[in-house]
Amino acid sequence: MALFAVQYTYTDDADRVAIYRPEHREHLDELHREGTLLLSGPLGGGPGGLLIVTAESEEDALAKLDGDPFKREGVIIDRVAREWTVVIGEVPGA
Repeated sequence: MALFAVQYTYTDDADRVAIYRPEHREHLDELHREGTLLLSGPLGGGPGGLLIVTAESEEDALAKLDGDPFKREGVIIDRVAREWTVVIGEVPGA
């Protein structure tokens, strides 16, 4: 298993984001409890977020996030996964 940084870019429709945010966060909490999602949170500078997940590949990282209500409802307009190697410090649960 490797670590992957997944960047979400959201729609500019703040109302749409707000409607589905509780369900989105509930889903991410579930992924966190099972150990797939290690960290997540919004990014500054525009609507989007960063998630750190454990997976076998970039494709696997995105597949593990396919159940996100934000994806289902079109809140996420772009997703990019990149393998991330921690050089300094430790990631909880990794």
